[in-house]
Amino acid sequence: MAAMVVCLTILSVLFISLVFKLVFDTIHCYLLIPRRIKNMMQKQGVRGPKPRRLTGNIIEMVTLTSQSTVNDMDGVHHDVVGRLLPHYVKWSNSYGKRFIYWHGIEPRMCLTEIELIKELMTKHHLVTGKSWLQQQGSKHFTGKGLLMANGQEWYHQRHIAAPAFMGDKLKSYSTHMVECTKHMLQSLLNEVKSGQNEFEIGEYMTRLTADIIARTEFDTSYEKGKQIFHLLTSLQHRCAQASRHLCFPGSRFFPTKYNREIKALKMEVERLLMEIIQSRKDCMEIGRSSSYGNDLLGILLNEMEKERRGGKFKINLELIMDECKTFFFAGHETTALLLTWTVMLLATNPHWQQKVRDEVNKVCDGGVPSLDQLPKLTLVTILCSKFVFHKCLVITT
Repeated sequence: MAAMVVCLTILSVLFISLVFKLVFDTIHCYLLIPRRIKNMMQKQGVRGPKPRRLTGNIIEMVTLTSQSTVNDMDGVHHDVVGRLLPHYVKWSNSYGKRFIYWHGIEPRMCLTEIELIKELMTKHHLVTGKSWLQQQGSKHFTGKGLLMANGQEWYHQRHIAAPAFMGDKLKSYSTHMVECTKHMLQSLLNEVKSGQNEFEIGEYMTRLTADIIARTEFDTSYEKGKQIFHLLTSLQHRCAQASRHLCFPGSRFFPTKYNREIKALKMEVERLLMEIIQSRKDCMEIGRSSSYGNDLLGILLNEMEKERRGGKFKINLELIMDECKTFFFAGHETTALLLTWTVMLLATNPHWQQKVRDEVNKVCDGGVPSLDQLPKLTLVTILCSKFVFHKCLVITT
C-alpha cells in the first residue's frame, strides 16, 4: 500500500511538472519572447503596425489584400505591388523603409534598403534563414530539404545538390526540355484547331515545367514523377490552408480535415519515392547499373553512398526524399511563373513579339533552337534578362 502511494505521488509530481513546463513554455513562446523582441526593436527605432495576440497582423493583411483584389484590373500594367501586397505599401508609407510586422507570434522584418539587404545576404546568410512557422508550415511538404534548411545544414545540402545544376549537366537536359516543349505546343495547336481561342497559359506553363523537372529529376521513372507532381500540388494547397492556424498553440496536432489529408498525401508521395529509390538500389545490387543514375535523384543517392564511407554530414533516405520534393516544388513553380509573365508581356507588346519571332526564325532557320544557337539570340537574351529583373523588382519593391 505504501509503495502504491509513493508511486502515485511520484506520478502526480511528474504530471504536475509536465503541465507546469508546458504552460511555462507556451507563455514564454507566445507572450514573453514576442514582447521582448518588440521592445528590442523599438529601442533601435524599428516600429510597425500593432499586432493582435496570437494572430499578429495576419487578419489585417488578409483584409487589405481582399479589398485590393476584389475588382479586376482596369488594364495590363506593371504597377501591381499595391494590388498584391497592399499591406507593404501601407506600412512602408507609415513606418519607413524598415519596419516590423507580425505573422502570428513571429516577427517579420521588412527591409527595402539595398545596402542593408546586401550586407544581410552576404555577411550573415548562415545565421539567418527560415523561421519556425515557415518550417512547420512546410514540414510535410518539403520537410528538411534545401529550401527550409538553415546555417551549416543549408551549406552542406547546397554542396551536395550543386553538381546536378552545373553547366554541362544542364546542357544534357536540353533534349528533355525540347521534347516537353514540343508536346506542350502541340497540345495548344490541337486546342486552336478545335476552335478554342482563349487559354489559361499559366496552366500550360505549369504542366510544361512539371514535365521537365520530372524528366530531369527522375529520368526513367518519369511516369511516377508525374504522379508525385500531382500529389505534391495537392499537398502544397493543404499545407497552405493548415499553416494559417499554426499561430494557435497545438493546432498542428489536432486531427482536423486538413491534417488528416496532409498525412495521407505525404505517405503516398513517400511511398512512390521509395519505390523509385528501391528500384535504383536493386539495379545497383544485381549489377545492372554501375551507379544510381545521372539525374538529381541519382546524384543524391551516389552522395549518400560516399557519406556512408566516412563523411561528416550524414545524408539519409528521408533527407533525399525531402530534397526531391523541394526541387520538384522549387524547380517548376518559379519557372512556370516566369514563363507565364514572359508570354503575357510579349502578348501585350506585339511589336516586340514580332522582333523576337524574326530573330528566332533568322538564327534557327525555322527549326528548333539548339544549344549552339542560343548565344546568337541576343534580343531574346536581353528581353529574358529584363523580364527576370523586372519580375524580381516587382516582388521586392
